[in-house]
Amino acid sequence: MRLNLIPVVAAAVLAGCAMAPPAQQRPPQPAVQNVIVPTLSGQRAVRNFIDVVETVEPVAEAACRARAPRLNCDFQIVVDDTKGAPPNAFQTRDKSGRPIIAFTVPLIALVANTDELAFIMAHEAAHHIRGHLDRQNQTAVAGARIFGGLASVLSGGSEEAVRASAQIGASIGARTYSKNFELEADALGTVIAAQAGYDPVRGARFFLRIADPGDKFLGTHPANADRMATVQRVAAGL
Repeated sequence: MRLNLIPVVAAAVLAGCAMAPPAQQRPPQPAVQNVIVPTLSGQRAVRNFIDVVETVEPVAEAACRARAPRLNCDFQIVVDDTKGAPPNAFQTRDKSGRPIIAFTVPLIALVANTDELAFIMAHEAAHHIRGHLDRQNQTAVAGARIFGGLASVLSGGSEEAVRASAQIGASIGARTYSKNFELEADALGTVIAAQAGYDPVRGARFFLRIADPGDKFLGTHPANADRMATVQRVAAGL
């Protein structure tokens, strides 16, 4: 495990709280809105972050090795200090395939307690363990091929039309199972956070302090109530 204060590589393919199509550039990250900002001091926020990283990372690594032994389970935890970045956390990989969990500075300042921070980190680790990046890329590629093929037939092979349609297909394909991926990560993240000694139900209450994505067409995240229900169900069985 390594904790760095570095900007995240722009060419990384993202997962986690911001599920993205397999493009080679980092898309804009969604801002957290309607947030009740906690009153943590900067020093306390930093201390909480360090404590959670030191506690959760080895548990997440053990869970990864147990559930996905073929994966690189050497998590690197980084702080994305990109200027103007919204509150966000996401999972990506470096060029060697090493999993990275990144937190933006505003998110570290936003969480109300260590349970919230631990659940978010466990959730992002779960994305890697469950192979969501690769699964998302597969659906994106399939969508690009289908839409590109249709455009080729309907437009008479226009290169511009095929390219535009393929991009649309990739975006739709990448979003096809994104809500399921989020719930899967919530479930496994609940287990990891609990094994690390944190309260995942209390941690998941972070969802109650942010805007509810609801059930938007082609949305990437499930409704907050569905996420809370998943966490409570899994936690009750531990």
